[in-house]
Amino acid sequence: MPGVLMKVVIGCDHAGLELKLEMISLLREMGVECIDSGTNNLQSVDYPDYGEQVAKAVSSGAVDRGILICGTGIGMSIVANKFFGVRAALCNDLFAAKMSRLHNDANILVIGGRVVGKDVAKEIVRVWFSTSFEGGRHIKRLNKIRQIEERMRQAGHETGTAENC
Repeated sequence: MPGVLMKVVIGCDHAGLELKLEMISLLREMGVECIDSGTNNLQSVDYPDYGEQVAKAVSSGAVDRGILICGTGIGMSIVANKFFGVRAALCNDLFAAKMSRLHNDANILVIGGRVVGKDVAKEIVRVWFSTSFEGGRHIKRLNKIRQIEERMRQAGHETGTAENC
């Protein structure tokens, strides 16, 4: 990533606020342009509101990548992966962070703020941003995901139904 200014949006719920603030500092140290989409206090909020903001920005191409943080990371992952073109990966360890970029070209990193400590989270972010997509055999798999998204879009709905299974 050296020499390349990347634009990233980061969002969290109340459970991820402390970790989000640490990640914003780290991203800025890394030379990444960082947009903070909230939340900005410890008052209980609904994670889908913040997951939607980040996923929309990534899906639309307004930003290069996103980071989401909630208590476990599960809720934010579910929300983000509803959006066309989003490949959100819940990475609570270094191996998952590396593989999510290397094999899946993940464009949103999701971290569990109550699962991962500050120092490990910083390393996860460093690994995630320094790992490039490997391409090769993985391109075919990502193209299959895009085809599924396109079929769903053409069918006029966001999700499948039981009769489509």
